[in-house]
Amino acid sequence: MIQLEKYKSGHQENSLTGYKYFVPTKINDSWIWDTPQINQLLENAAIKLGELNSYSKLVPNIDLFIKLHVTKEAVVSSRIEGTQTQMDEALMDEEEISPERKNDWKEVNNYVKALNYAIEELEALPISSRLLKNTHRILLDSVRGENKLPGEFRNSQNWIGGNTLKDAVFIPPHKDLVSEFISDLENFIHNEEIDVPNLIKIAICHYQFETIHPFLDGNGRIGRLLITLFLVDKKILTKPLLYLSAFFEKDKGLYYDNLTFVRSKNDMLQWIKYFLVGIATTAEQASNTLSNILDLQKHLEIKINNEFGKKSQNGMILLRHLLKKPVVNVTQVREVTGLSFNSANKLVKDFIDAGILKEITGYTRNRIFIFEVYANLF
Repeated sequence: MIQLEKYKSGHQENSLTGYKYFVPTKINDSWIWDTPQINQLLENAAIKLGELNSYSKLVPNIDLFIKLHVTKEAVVSSRIEGTQTQMDEALMDEEEISPERKNDWKEVNNYVKALNYAIEELEALPISSRLLKNTHRILLDSVRGENKLPGEFRNSQNWIGGNTLKDAVFIPPHKDLVSEFISDLENFIHNEEIDVPNLIKIAICHYQFETIHPFLDGNGRIGRLLITLFLVDKKILTKPLLYLSAFFEKDKGLYYDNLTFVRSKNDMLQWIKYFLVGIATTAEQASNTLSNILDLQKHLEIKINNEFGKKSQNGMILLRHLLKKPVVNVTQVREVTGLSFNSANKLVKDFIDAGILKEITGYTRNRIFIFEVYANLF
């Protein structure tokens, strides 16, 4: 049994080549605490998640909006790792992206594919090394990091911060220990014999995964994805609508400090407090976003029915498409509605005049339009 207030995070060991690496304490155990604030934060986070779950059941075609949540998560989570892609670019097709931006675009879209794959696989495969490795393989396909063992745990020492092992901020466990610690993490996730609330469990799991740092690249993104997978796997969320990357990115320094202080000061208590605040804050924001989407959809459906006359039927078809993919060109509008190119062009102009679409290239040909007010909600 681990007493949270007396937790010891681990110890340093010497490698054969002279550097010291961190060996974390295993986590597959009962956890107890005496700090009442943890219980209050836990209750608040659970309430906010319950409200988000209820909201997701009220929203028709919720899967339309999940796609945007996933895209936002991909943009923000990848931004933490240094990519520059913005939300509107992430929603474009590859041929619409300028050559110098394609690598970043590919990284973000790989994350979308990896996340969608992992959520789908959860129906047949539990959270496991196999699932994480398969997801990692998709994440690093044909992008930076493609030479860093996609789909495999590392076979060499990695480090965080600094240019070499000599000036590293943190050196994770030796490669020979990775499988052992990942196995312990897996066992903790699926251990039904211990009475640890699931939100406390995933807070500890995220910290431990980031500390093990099992891959040569992509650990941050997989570690953040693990949170959503866990919430869906444990049926805490019926739909994958909660992503903590935006909360972590808002003050990256605080996120990294809280992780670091667990290792350097044994302060798991503070990490769990921070994490639970993140869950509650993010769940409330996601509920507000869904509420705003419903209001916007209702407002625009009324507007199109009242103002578009004979074009209202095609207007509704286009609106439904924009809720799935808020960035379009005229050719795509033509394909979605079945209109001629000229009629599709006129419908796009009507949407611009109504303040629904906005042109974002500045070109006279090959123009691209965004459903800006909707994209901004994310």
